[in-house]
Amino acid sequence: MAEEEKLAHDLYTVFAARYDARVFDRIAAAETHHLDAVRTLLDRYAVTDPTAGKAAGAFTDVTVQATYDRLLKQGTGSVEGALKAGRTFETDGIAALTKARSGLDAPDVEQVYANLLAASRMHQAAFESWLVR
Repeated sequence: MAEEEKLAHDLYTVFAARYDARVFDRIAAAETHHLDAVRTLLDRYAVTDPTAGKAAGAFTDVTVQATYDRLLKQGTGSVEGALKAGRTFETDGIAALTKARSGLDAPDVEQVYANLLAASRMHQAAFESWLVR
């Protein structure tokens, strides 16, 4: 989950620098808070943080790296492509979080995942709203 949150942050930061669409700045800032929450859990449960020391756009998991590269490419050509990439990422994240929550049994982890799920739904709606402008 740490890499997923970092992916979102890194992707939206690139798009924020490229396009004049404040949705990317706002969601990138939210993703920073989400990554902090996940890192708190990693620290609490003595799990190695796969994002530690990684540069922007660099990931340990090859699947996460491929997703980042694909979405970055999709969003590099136009603001509409970037918004669609964001919507895709959030839609996929909602499915992954929903699936992951069924296997959780620690209340603090369940709460963080519930918060991440709610945020992903809000981010997805924000991207949808920007796409219909």
